[in-house]
Amino acid sequence: MVTIMDKIIIENFSLEYSDGTESLRNINLHIPANQMTVLFGPAGGGKSTLLRAINRLNDLADVKHFSGKILLDGSDVLNKKLDTISLRRRVGMVFARPVVLPFSIRRNLTYGYELAGIRDPNILEEGIERSLHQAALWDEVKDRLDEPAISLSGGQQQRLCLARSIIQQPDIILLDEPTSGLDPISTLKVENSLQELKRDYTIVIAPHSIQQAARIADTAAFLLQGELIEVGLGEDIFTKPVDERTQRYIEGRYG
Repeated sequence: MVTIMDKIIIENFSLEYSDGTESLRNINLHIPANQMTVLFGPAGGGKSTLLRAINRLNDLADVKHFSGKILLDGSDVLNKKLDTISLRRRVGMVFARPVVLPFSIRRNLTYGYELAGIRDPNILEEGIERSLHQAALWDEVKDRLDEPAISLSGGQQQRLCLARSIIQQPDIILLDEPTSGLDPISTLKVENSLQELKRDYTIVIAPHSIQQAARIADTAAFLLQGELIEVGLGEDIFTKPVDERTQRYIEGRYG
């Protein structure tokens, strides 16, 4: 029997912004290793806030109060003594809108290595080729690595951002609506890449549509107005949800 291990355990996590917005309330969620965990629900439900909490990007926001624990391999990422730079090397993030650096395709990928003081050309070249293969972009750009990254199409830029997030082989990849601005073909390429990547990484994603959520979810968690309403296997959540609110959202009756 194969045992699925939890990579992240979120315990009684709440967060309130300084403007009085209580974004998350008492979230309890287990995120399995090497699976695709989908956070879905209406806009404003807390999906992005929860993603950002996992790698402490909320430190950059105006947060009034937070409580609870977010355990990554047993260590609480919310510990104020934690080195957030090291954390973000372990937990990569891809946003809805691709943000490429004003450099070549090659340097977009090696920039993280540069910041870490890594200059070995063999390590750099191995990382470039591996990450581009994993992001299903190698064949399209292998002869263009010294061209500006901005010259790529939107879908290619998003896959470059995905490659950039995995070049240093993090433990976890977080994605916030990564295909919201992409055409169907580019969307499929990103989804296929993620299915391959979960063999090596734990993936947590807030998809841009309920259809995408149902396609890719191993585990699915429905968030509504800052509360975790229901969590379970994707095949169960999208076909036979337990909570009526989940059923109504899946059927498009609100949200």
